[in-house]
Amino acid sequence: MRDVLRYGPIFALLLLGSLGPQNRVLAGEAKRGWEVEWERTLQAAKKEGEVVLYATEGSEQIYREFEKKYPEIKVTSVLGRGSQIAQKVMGERRAGKYLADIYLGGSGTAYNIFYEGKILDSLKSVLVLPEVVDESKWWSGKHIYHDDESQYVLAFSAVAQSYFSYNTKVVNPKEFSSYWDFLNPKWRGKIVSYDPTMGGAVSGALMFFYHQPKLGPEFIRRLLSETDLTPTRDSHQLVDWLAVGKFSIAAMVPPDRVGVYDAKSKGLPVDAFHAAAFKEGAPLSTANGNMALFNRAPHPNAAKVAINWLLSREGQIVYQKIELDGESLRMDIPKDQVIPRIRRVKGAEYLMLAGPGFKNMDQIEQLVKESWKRKK
Repeated sequence: MRDVLRYGPIFALLLLGSLGPQNRVLAGEAKRGWEVEWERTLQAAKKEGEVVLYATEGSEQIYREFEKKYPEIKVTSVLGRGSQIAQKVMGERRAGKYLADIYLGGSGTAYNIFYEGKILDSLKSVLVLPEVVDESKWWSGKHIYHDDESQYVLAFSAVAQSYFSYNTKVVNPKEFSSYWDFLNPKWRGKIVSYDPTMGGAVSGALMFFYHQPKLGPEFIRRLLSETDLTPTRDSHQLVDWLAVGKFSIAAMVPPDRVGVYDAKSKGLPVDAFHAAAFKEGAPLSTANGNMALFNRAPHPNAAKVAINWLLSREGQIVYQKIELDGESLRMDIPKDQVIPRIRRVKGAEYLMLAGPGFKNMDQIEQLVKESWKRKK
């Protein structure tokens, strides 16, 4: 090397050009930074030998394929509803136990409990694979996060959501091209709804109405005050009333959540409006398609590998084959297996119900309270 320096840069280039391919490190053929980081992470992950997944039921099936690719990394799954997982994780932490690596499930638990509880590490900072980092491969050309910093709670899947169902003997869905059509006096007194003051199941519908510029607060006011809605907190009652024709329309609640599709499969005269049936578009709900990385994770490298794999094209194809109730936000994978009723339709308008702006329900709840009081 001293001779190379003595004869100057031109001689150095000639000398390097004469070296074999395996020695051309100085000629710019060194491994790229992400490759070095990935190999180092992968080796460390294999030494850890395990990743612990806290998730809603069904997610564990996805990671069986991960274990086939990385047999040195065992996936341990702790499953339950979001509230159960939250209670378990927070209880463990109070006891000084740090057992969880990754969370997969609803955004409410991830944001309201884990993010607000400050027990998450930046997920964005562990994205390594170029195909995962490249946001152009994702719906809307970006990664969608729920948190203020856009790095802790990532949405990787979404459902095109419908919030209205109907009795097929009474209602012709072709009469409806706009949400405003539900305000037609023809349907006054013929609409049943989940109690709009109860939150939970009706929150998604109210968020969509409120934030969709073509609907807004005025639509909520008029829906609650002009249609003579009949409220219920019993999903079975709601579907029964709809099926027997006591009410023509069920409003503001996802049909799959109350059993409309199940009732339809049994031959009852009920169905749901397609999510893309209205000119104002439809909401996209991330449902259980959200991911977060716990801080003080016991297997940080294995978690890093597991996260990058799931968000890769390979991982999302596996996800799409197994998870029938959601559609990957990754755009470069086939979507033919997605259930038609929740599949995004080309050319339709969608509003993603994700991000900090959709977390505060205070104004919406106040609007509902005022409008419902006025109705009474």
